[in-house]
Amino acid sequence: MNSNIFFTKKNIKISKIFNNINKKKDFIINEVKPLHNSKKNDLTFFDSIKYKDLAVQTKASACITTEKLKEFLPNTTEKIVVKNVLYELAKALKQIYPNADIDFPDLSLKKPVFNNFKSVKFGNNVLIGKNVKIGKNSIVGSNTIIEKSVIIGKNCVFGSNCIIKNTIIGNNVVIQDNCKIGQKGFGFIPLAKSNFKFPHIGKVLIDDHVEIASGCTIDRGSVDNTSIGSNTYIDNQVHIAHNVKIGSNCMIAGQVGFAGSSKIGNKVSIGGQAGISGHLRIGNNVKIGGGSGVVKDIEDNQMVMGYPAVPLKEFLKKK
Repeated sequence: MNSNIFFTKKNIKISKIFNNINKKKDFIINEVKPLHNSKKNDLTFFDSIKYKDLAVQTKASACITTEKLKEFLPNTTEKIVVKNVLYELAKALKQIYPNADIDFPDLSLKKPVFNNFKSVKFGNNVLIGKNVKIGKNSIVGSNTIIEKSVIIGKNCVFGSNCIIKNTIIGNNVVIQDNCKIGQKGFGFIPLAKSNFKFPHIGKVLIDDHVEIASGCTIDRGSVDNTSIGSNTYIDNQVHIAHNVKIGSNCMIAGQVGFAGSSKIGNKVSIGGQAGISGHLRIGNNVKIGGGSGVVKDIEDNQMVMGYPAVPLKEFLKKK
Protein backbone atom coordinates (compact mmCIF):
# COMPACT_ATOMS: atom_id res chain seq x y z
CA MET A 1 0.00 0.00 0.00
CA ASN A 2 1.37 3.43 -0.96
CA SER A 3 1.73 5.70 2.07
CA ASN A 4 2.52 8.78 -0.03
CA ILE A 5 -0.61 10.92 0.39
CA PHE A 6 0.48 13.58 -2.10
CA PHE A 7 1.44 11.65 -5.24
CA THR A 8 -0.37 8.89 -7.10
CA LYS A 9 1.73 5.76 -7.53
CA LYS A 10 1.53 3.12 -10.23
CA ASN A 11 1.84 -0.54 -9.25
CA ILE A 12 4.81 -1.66 -11.32
CA LYS A 13 6.99 -4.74 -11.02
CA ILE A 14 10.65 -3.93 -10.77
CA SER A 15 11.37 -6.19 -13.79
CA LYS A 16 9.32 -3.79 -15.94
CA ILE A 17 11.81 -1.01 -15.17
CA PHE A 18 15.08 -2.97 -15.00
CA ASN A 19 15.48 -5.84 -17.46
CA ASN A 20 18.51 -7.30 -15.66
CA ILE A 21 16.62 -8.03 -12.42
CA ASN A 22 16.65 -11.61 -11.12
CA LYS A 23 13.20 -12.87 -12.11
CA LYS A 24 13.02 -15.04 -9.00
CA LYS A 25 13.30 -11.89 -6.91
CA ASP A 26 10.74 -9.88 -8.89
CA PHE A 27 8.23 -7.80 -6.88
CA ILE A 28 5.78 -4.93 -7.17
CA ILE A 29 7.56 -1.81 -5.91
CA ASN A 30 5.93 -0.58 -2.72
CA GLU A 31 7.77 2.76 -2.44
CA VAL A 32 11.02 4.45 -3.43
CA LYS A 33 12.88 5.49 -0.29
CA PRO A 34 16.35 6.48 0.94
CA LEU A 35 18.71 3.79 2.23
CA HIS A 36 18.03 4.45 5.90
CA ASN A 37 14.26 3.92 5.96
CA SER A 38 13.66 1.48 3.11
CA LYS A 39 11.85 -1.76 3.86
CA LYS A 40 10.95 -4.99 2.10
CA ASN A 41 9.64 -4.41 -1.45
CA ASP A 42 11.03 -0.87 -1.49
CA LEU A 43 13.48 0.41 -4.09
CA THR A 44 16.42 2.54 -2.93
CA PHE A 45 19.64 3.98 -4.37
CA PHE A 46 23.32 4.17 -3.35
CA ASP A 47 25.54 6.53 -5.34
CA SER A 48 28.29 7.69 -2.97
CA ILE A 49 30.74 6.00 -0.58
CA LYS A 50 29.73 8.73 1.89
CA TYR A 51 26.57 6.70 2.58
CA LYS A 52 28.33 3.34 3.06
CA ASP A 53 27.20 2.93 6.68
CA LEU A 54 23.56 3.37 5.64
CA ALA A 55 23.95 0.98 2.71
CA VAL A 56 25.23 -1.83 4.92
CA GLN A 57 22.06 -1.67 7.04
CA THR A 58 19.41 -1.04 4.38
CA LYS A 59 16.31 -3.25 4.37
CA ALA A 60 15.38 -2.44 0.77
CA SER A 61 14.58 -5.31 -1.58
CA ALA A 62 16.47 -3.66 -4.45
CA CYS A 63 19.03 -0.89 -4.80
CA ILE A 64 20.26 1.08 -7.81
CA THR A 65 24.03 1.36 -7.46
CA THR A 66 27.38 1.06 -9.24
CA GLU A 67 29.81 -1.80 -9.74
CA LYS A 68 32.22 -0.31 -7.18
CA LEU A 69 29.60 0.27 -4.48
CA LYS A 70 27.51 -2.90 -4.73
CA GLU A 71 29.76 -4.84 -2.33
CA PHE A 72 28.56 -2.72 0.61
CA LEU A 73 24.93 -3.75 0.21
CA PRO A 74 23.42 -6.68 2.16
CA ASN A 75 22.91 -10.04 0.43
CA THR A 76 19.17 -9.62 0.94
CA THR A 77 19.16 -6.58 -1.37
CA GLU A 78 19.06 -7.11 -5.13
CA LYS A 79 21.81 -5.00 -6.75
CA ILE A 80 20.81 -3.10 -9.87
CA VAL A 81 24.18 -2.05 -11.30
CA VAL A 82 24.17 0.99 -13.58
CA LYS A 83 26.59 3.65 -14.82
CA ASN A 84 24.60 6.71 -13.69
CA VAL A 85 22.63 6.05 -10.48
CA LEU A 86 20.72 9.32 -10.33
CA TYR A 87 19.67 9.17 -13.99
CA GLU A 88 18.35 5.62 -13.63
CA LEU A 89 16.62 6.61 -10.38
CA ALA A 90 14.98 9.59 -12.07
CA LYS A 91 13.71 7.39 -14.92
CA ALA A 92 12.32 4.86 -12.42
CA LEU A 93 10.59 7.58 -10.40
CA LYS A 94 9.00 8.96 -13.56
CA GLN A 95 7.44 5.55 -14.25
CA ILE A 96 6.31 4.90 -10.68
CA TYR A 97 5.15 8.46 -9.87
CA PRO A 98 4.33 9.92 -13.30
CA ASN A 99 3.06 13.29 -12.03
CA ALA A 100 5.85 14.19 -9.61
CA ASP A 101 8.20 15.93 -12.05
CA ILE A 102 5.89 18.91 -12.66
CA ASP A 103 3.82 20.86 -10.14
CA PHE A 104 0.46 20.66 -11.85
CA PRO A 105 -2.22 23.10 -10.58
CA ASP A 106 -4.52 21.67 -7.93
CA LEU A 107 -7.87 21.68 -9.71
CA SER A 108 -9.70 20.62 -6.54
CA LEU A 109 -9.25 24.07 -4.97
CA LYS A 110 -12.45 25.67 -3.64
CA LYS A 111 -13.53 28.22 -1.08
CA PRO A 112 -13.51 26.59 2.35
CA VAL A 113 -16.73 24.97 3.53
CA PHE A 114 -16.99 26.48 6.99
CA ASN A 115 -18.87 23.50 8.42
CA ASN A 116 -15.73 21.44 7.80
CA PHE A 117 -13.53 23.95 9.64
CA LYS A 118 -15.80 25.25 12.39
CA SER A 119 -13.10 26.73 14.62
CA VAL A 120 -10.81 27.98 11.83
CA LYS A 121 -10.84 31.62 10.74
CA PHE A 122 -10.35 32.47 7.05
CA GLY A 123 -9.53 35.76 5.33
CA ASN A 124 -10.89 36.72 1.92
CA ASN A 125 -10.29 34.63 -1.21
CA VAL A 126 -8.79 31.61 0.56
CA LEU A 127 -8.78 28.38 -1.48
CA ILE A 128 -8.61 24.89 0.02
CA GLY A 129 -7.88 21.60 -1.79
CA LYS A 130 -9.45 18.19 -1.39
CA ASN A 131 -8.79 16.29 1.87
CA VAL A 132 -7.08 19.22 3.60
CA LYS A 133 -7.09 19.04 7.41
CA ILE A 134 -6.71 22.15 9.60
CA GLY A 135 -6.62 22.00 13.40
CA LYS A 136 -8.71 24.00 15.85
CA ASN A 137 -8.20 27.73 16.37
CA SER A 138 -5.99 28.20 13.31
CA ILE A 139 -6.13 31.37 11.18
CA VAL A 140 -5.57 31.52 7.42
CA GLY A 141 -4.92 34.95 5.86
CA SER A 142 -6.41 36.35 2.68
CA ASN A 143 -5.47 34.95 -0.75
CA THR A 144 -3.70 31.97 0.77
CA ILE A 145 -3.90 28.61 -1.04
CA ILE A 146 -3.68 25.29 0.80
CA GLU A 147 -3.51 22.44 -1.69
CA LYS A 148 -4.87 18.90 -1.54
CA SER A 149 -4.05 16.56 1.35
CA VAL A 150 -2.07 19.15 3.36
CA ILE A 151 -2.31 18.56 7.11
CA ILE A 152 -2.13 21.48 9.55
CA GLY A 153 -2.20 21.28 13.34
CA LYS A 154 -3.90 23.40 16.02
CA ASN A 155 -3.37 27.11 16.76
CA CYS A 156 -1.49 27.84 13.55
CA VAL A 157 -1.35 31.26 11.89
CA PHE A 158 -0.86 31.77 8.14
CA GLY A 159 -0.36 35.19 6.61
CA SER A 160 -1.71 36.39 3.29
CA ASN A 161 -0.64 35.16 -0.15
CA CYS A 162 0.92 31.90 1.02
CA ILE A 163 0.90 28.70 -1.04
CA ILE A 164 1.20 25.45 0.89
CA LYS A 165 1.39 22.05 -0.82
CA ASN A 166 2.81 18.57 -0.11
CA THR A 167 3.31 19.57 3.53
CA ILE A 168 2.48 18.36 7.05
CA ILE A 169 2.55 21.06 9.73
CA GLY A 170 2.46 20.65 13.52
CA ASN A 171 0.80 22.78 16.20
CA ASN A 172 1.39 26.46 17.03
CA VAL A 173 3.21 27.20 13.78
CA VAL A 174 3.37 30.74 12.35
CA ILE A 175 3.95 31.27 8.64
CA GLN A 176 3.99 34.91 7.55
CA ASP A 177 3.00 36.52 4.25
CA ASN A 178 4.13 35.39 0.79
CA CYS A 179 5.71 32.07 1.75
CA LYS A 180 5.73 29.17 -0.69
CA ILE A 181 6.17 25.73 0.83
CA GLY A 182 6.20 22.26 -0.69
CA GLN A 183 6.92 22.97 -4.34
CA LYS A 184 9.25 20.85 -6.47
CA GLY A 185 12.91 21.53 -5.88
CA PHE A 186 15.71 22.24 -8.35
CA GLY A 187 16.62 18.83 -9.70
CA PHE A 188 17.53 17.49 -13.14
CA ILE A 189 19.99 15.16 -14.82
CA PRO A 190 22.07 16.95 -17.51
CA LEU A 191 22.23 14.91 -20.72
CA ALA A 192 23.98 15.61 -24.02
CA LYS A 193 20.99 17.18 -25.74
CA SER A 194 18.55 17.90 -22.93
CA ASN A 195 17.95 17.93 -19.18
CA PHE A 196 15.94 15.08 -17.62
CA LYS A 197 13.72 16.35 -14.79
CA PHE A 198 14.14 14.57 -11.48
CA PRO A 199 10.69 13.80 -9.96
CA HIS A 200 10.32 14.91 -6.35
CA ILE A 201 8.05 12.59 -4.35
CA GLY A 202 8.94 13.79 -0.83
CA LYS A 203 7.16 16.29 1.37
CA VAL A 204 7.87 19.10 3.85
CA LEU A 205 7.55 18.34 7.58
CA ILE A 206 7.29 21.33 9.93
CA ASP A 207 7.31 20.56 13.65
CA ASP A 208 5.55 22.39 16.51
CA HIS A 209 6.24 26.04 17.46
CA VAL A 210 8.14 26.89 14.27
CA GLU A 211 7.98 30.45 12.93
CA ILE A 212 8.71 31.22 9.28
CA ALA A 213 8.87 34.89 8.30
CA SER A 214 7.81 36.52 5.03
CA GLY A 215 8.91 35.50 1.57
CA CYS A 216 10.51 32.14 2.38
CA THR A 217 10.57 29.20 -0.02
CA ILE A 218 10.87 25.62 1.21
CA ASP A 219 11.16 22.85 -1.39
CA ARG A 220 9.73 19.40 -0.76
CA GLY A 221 12.05 16.42 -0.61
CA SER A 222 13.10 14.50 -3.70
CA VAL A 223 13.08 10.94 -2.36
CA ASP A 224 13.56 11.83 1.31
CA ASN A 225 11.67 14.68 3.10
CA THR A 226 12.57 18.28 3.89
CA SER A 227 12.08 18.93 7.61
CA ILE A 228 12.23 21.74 10.17
CA GLY A 229 12.50 20.91 13.88
CA SER A 230 10.49 22.34 16.74
CA ASN A 231 10.95 25.92 17.98
CA THR A 232 13.12 26.92 15.03
CA TYR A 233 12.79 30.53 13.81
CA ILE A 234 13.43 31.43 10.19
CA ASP A 235 13.77 35.06 9.08
CA ASN A 236 12.60 36.66 5.82
CA GLN A 237 13.56 35.43 2.34
CA VAL A 238 15.28 32.21 3.34
CA HIS A 239 15.50 29.44 0.75
CA ILE A 240 15.54 25.81 1.91
CA ALA A 241 16.18 23.28 -0.87
CA HIS A 242 14.97 19.69 -1.20
CA ASN A 243 15.86 17.13 1.50
CA VAL A 244 17.35 19.73 3.87
CA LYS A 245 16.87 18.83 7.52
CA ILE A 246 17.00 21.64 10.09
CA GLY A 247 17.03 20.71 13.77
CA SER A 248 15.22 22.15 16.77
CA ASN A 249 15.76 25.58 18.39
CA CYS A 250 17.67 27.00 15.42
CA MET A 251 17.83 30.71 14.54
CA ILE A 252 18.27 31.49 10.85
CA ALA A 253 18.58 35.12 9.71
CA GLY A 254 17.37 36.67 6.45
CA GLN A 255 18.47 35.60 2.97
CA VAL A 256 20.26 32.44 4.07
CA GLY A 257 20.32 29.72 1.41
CA PHE A 258 20.53 25.96 1.97
CA ALA A 259 21.49 23.68 -0.92
CA GLY A 260 19.94 20.23 -1.17
CA SER A 261 20.35 17.38 1.33
CA SER A 262 22.33 19.25 3.99
CA LYS A 263 21.58 18.35 7.60
CA ILE A 264 21.61 21.07 10.27
CA GLY A 265 21.83 20.14 13.96
CA ASN A 266 20.01 21.59 16.97
CA LYS A 267 20.58 25.08 18.40
CA VAL A 268 22.34 26.31 15.28
CA SER A 269 22.50 30.07 14.59
CA ILE A 270 23.16 31.35 11.07
CA GLY A 271 23.76 35.01 10.18
CA GLY A 272 22.16 36.78 7.25
CA GLN A 273 23.10 35.96 3.64
CA ALA A 274 25.14 32.89 4.57
CA GLY A 275 25.15 29.99 2.13
CA ILE A 276 25.24 26.29 3.02
CA SER A 277 26.42 23.93 0.26
CA GLY A 278 24.71 20.62 -0.44
CA HIS A 279 25.11 17.26 1.33
CA LEU A 280 26.84 18.79 4.37
CA ARG A 281 26.51 17.96 8.06
CA ILE A 282 26.38 20.92 10.46
CA GLY A 283 26.65 19.88 14.10
CA ASN A 284 24.76 21.01 17.19
CA ASN A 285 25.35 24.43 18.81
CA VAL A 286 27.13 25.77 15.74
CA LYS A 287 27.27 29.51 14.99
CA ILE A 288 27.82 30.65 11.40
CA GLY A 289 28.61 34.31 10.73
CA GLY A 290 26.64 36.42 8.27
CA GLY A 291 27.76 36.26 4.65
CA SER A 292 29.72 33.06 5.18
CA GLY A 293 30.00 30.30 2.61
CA VAL A 294 29.96 26.84 4.20
CA VAL A 295 31.50 24.22 1.91
CA LYS A 296 32.61 21.58 4.46
CA ASP A 297 31.02 19.72 7.38
CA ILE A 298 31.15 21.50 10.75
CA GLU A 299 31.48 19.64 14.04
CA ASP A 300 29.49 20.44 17.20
CA ASN A 301 30.05 23.66 19.17
CA GLN A 302 32.02 25.51 16.46
CA MET A 303 31.94 29.19 15.49
CA VAL A 304 32.82 29.84 11.85
CA MET A 305 32.90 32.77 9.46
CA GLY A 306 34.15 33.75 6.01
CA TYR A 307 34.25 32.26 2.55
CA PRO A 308 35.07 29.49 2.71
CA ALA A 309 33.92 29.40 6.34
CA VAL A 310 36.71 28.73 8.83
CA PRO A 311 36.88 28.80 12.66
CA LEU A 312 36.28 32.33 13.93
CA LYS A 313 39.77 32.68 15.47
CA GLU A 314 41.36 31.74 12.16
CA PHE A 315 39.12 34.19 10.32
CA LEU A 316 40.09 37.05 12.66
CA LYS A 317 43.81 36.35 12.25
CA LYS A 318 43.51 37.00 8.53
CA LYS A 319 42.07 40.46 9.10
